[in-house]
Order: sequence, then structure tokens, then C-alpha cells
Amino acid sequence: MSIYREYDIRGIFEKELNEQSVVRIGYALASKIEGEYVAVGYDARSHSPILFEYLVHGLNAGGKKVLDMGLVPTPVNYFTNYQDWNGITPSASVMITGSHNPSEYNGFKITINKAPFFGEDIYALGRECEAMDFPLKVARDVTKIDALTRYVDFLVSEFQHLKGMPSRIVYDCGNGVAGVVTERIFGALELNTKGLFVDPDGTFPNHHPDPSDEHNLEDIKKLLATDGDIAFAYDGDADRIAVLTHKNNIKGDMMALLYAMKMDKPTVVGEVKCSQVMYDELERRGAKAIMYKTGHSNLKVKMQEVNADLACEVSGHVFFKNRYFGYDDAIYATLRMLELIHDGIDLDAELAKLPQVFSTEEIKVHTTESEKFKIINRVKELLQTPPNSFPKIKNIIDVDGVRINFEHGWGLVRASNTTPVLVTRFESTSQEEAKLYEKAINDLILEAKNSL
Repeated sequence: MSIYREYDIRGIFEKELNEQSVVRIGYALASKIEGEYVAVGYDARSHSPILFEYLVHGLNAGGKKVLDMGLVPTPVNYFTNYQDWNGITPSASVMITGSHNPSEYNGFKITINKAPFFGEDIYALGRECEAMDFPLKVARDVTKIDALTRYVDFLVSEFQHLKGMPSRIVYDCGNGVAGVVTERIFGALELNTKGLFVDPDGTFPNHHPDPSDEHNLEDIKKLLATDGDIAFAYDGDADRIAVLTHKNNIKGDMMALLYAMKMDKPTVVGEVKCSQVMYDELERRGAKAIMYKTGHSNLKVKMQEVNADLACEVSGHVFFKNRYFGYDDAIYATLRMLELIHDGIDLDAELAKLPQVFSTEEIKVHTTESEKFKIINRVKELLQTPPNSFPKIKNIIDVDGVRINFEHGWGLVRASNTTPVLVTRFESTSQEEAKLYEKAINDLILEAKNSL
């Protein structure tokens, strides 16, 4: 059951994701899908095509026909749900990907009726698979579709106005699957680009494909320093982006502020880790800012619910409903960022206008799966009567863990939905107070752990 996570299914190839488990997943999933067709794509990992065949076995045995899009980024997989394929519109899609996990991992991101399949639905699917007999094999029913070309043509058409822009653009695909579209799109738009580690290689020989980790940005920073005006980096399946200038590593919340500049009073959904600067600045501009739970599935559902134009996670998931379909797409986000530059916006100058705050990176506190949510609940109890030495609390937001607003900043502690850790983050107008908030909340976490 450990492979069934909050937002997707993820595990180690052969050990956890093998013929027995994956065929069952396909068969059980087929019963959740009303229509006849499921579109399936996969990332660059060497075992992804093997898992594709296992999944096809299960889906076919469950009465579903498969549209095979082959090797594609996750956003292409999402895009397929909005397209007609010779009179066929898929009722669901499955992306076979381990995202930014090490090369031995793989998994499945599932979309049904254009909405994420996640949370209790995934856990229930897991329980069903555990109790299931192995499905019989039936005749293979797979039709190939060229989703990649359809996606490339769409983006090239949408961004024709960028054709030939002079900015020197450098980017790092990390040997993930982004490279199968970047070359084609940038080439068609005649952009001045230079790419690193563009060829997909599921062993990730150059660095880990996770641009939220500064260590993985060393190569692209060197290239930016000598050959670039703007830099981009992508995770393994190209649904997360890093944007770098000569002065800034622009996190997802600050990207959202920049993107929103070209929207008329947008509704923007952020997560609990986003800077207060983002929420305050959006409201100051007349936009509507909504704080919600972390997780790409959560944000997609919330966007739909409130009809938002944009959503973001600090980690680099950026979701556009404005002029797009409402899912996280790092390639599309790249072109929207280039559009800002094309329109004369100086990214660094805009960021320099914002109030200066001191924010920590995500700090992880290791615990256990069985204890992490208990600790959060105990922290909530302790906050009802905090110690006298605790910083003055303005209010508490408990939409996802606990975000405590203080007089000059905030602190967050939440349980990760995918790993046995608590995630903390702190922000203040002064570095000293950010450290003070960090110490106060860490002391509270320790007291909560010791009282279990």
C-alpha cells in the first residue's frame, strides 16, 4: 500500500511496481473510467515502456482501449485530454513517470474527465488492487497518436509573436523528457537558445532532475553567467520549472506575481508555503488571492472550483487557466515568462520593487508516517495555550498543517503527503525574527513529538 500516495502512485520498479501490481492497477482503474479510451504516455526512464505494457494489459482486460502517445512530458499527457483524435476524446489519461525521484523509481499520474485522480480515490484503488485476483490477458488494443506534434504545433501557434526575439535563452532539461519538445518549439520560434542535457536519459547521468534543489542548478548557472540573459531548468517530467536571472532564482510564488502583471484583476490560488508578499501584493493590485493546500492535484481542483486564472507552488508548479487549460506545464510557463521579457518587463527590476523579506527554504523535520499527522494535531493543541516566550500570534491558518501569522512574518509546519517528514518554512521582515520564529516553532514541534 505504500506506493499509493496522496497525488499519484509511486514506487521502485520491479520491487513495488511489477507486472503483478501494475496490471492490477490498470484493471482496477478501468472500472473508474466511464468512457472507452484512455490516453497513456511515459517519461524517459528505461523501465517506463515496460510499465506501459503492464498497464495496457490491465486497462484492456478492464474493457478500455488505449491511445499510445509514447515518450512525452507530463503536460503533453494532460493536453491530450482536451483534444479530439479522429473523433475520439479520451475519458482519462495516465502518465507513467517517476518525476524527480531517483532513476529506480517510477509511477502514475492519473487524470479522469480532465480532473486529477488523487487522495482517497487513490487509496481506495490501492485497497481494491490488494484484494484482487490477477486479471486474464485479452487481445492488445492500442492505437498510436502523435500527441507530441499536436502540442508543439499548438504552442508554436500561440506564441508566434515571440518569433526571433533576441534574448539569449539557456536551459537545462536534466536529461528528463522536456528535451523532446524544447528543441522543436524553440527552433520553430527561431529563438536564440542553448540547451544543457537535452537528450532524455532515464539514468540521469549529469545531475538529478529536480530544479528546486540548488545543487542541481550549478551547471545552468555557469552557462547563464557566460552565455545567457535568462535561464530555465526543468524537472524529470517537465511539469516544474526554475527561472533564473543574473540576480535571482525566481521561486513559484514570485513567478505568479510576474505573470499576473499581464492579467486584469486575476484570481490567483497559492499554497501555504507561498510568501505573504505574494498574497499582499496581489490584493494591493486588485487581484483576488486565495491560500490553499500544497499539492498539484489540490491546486488544480481549487482552480476549477473558484474559476482561477493562475495558481502556483513555491517548488515551480505553475498552472495557467488564463489562455490555457488549467494544469501545470513548465514549457508553457517558459513561453509566458519569455513573453513578459518580450513585452519589455525587467524581471529583476520588478522583483526589486517588492517589500524585502527573509524567507527560509523548505526545512524538513524527519519523523514517521504514523506520527507526522499526530504531531501536527498536537502542535495545534499546544498553540491554543502557547508558552509565554512564544512570539505574539496574529492569527492561525489551518487549511494545510498550521501557518502561524506573527506581527512581522509567519511560520509554517505541515505534514508532507508523500514522505515521512514535516515541512517547515519561515519568513519575516528581518532575518533575526525569522530565526526567532523558526526556533519557537521547532521547540513546539519537539514538545509535540515528546508528548505522543
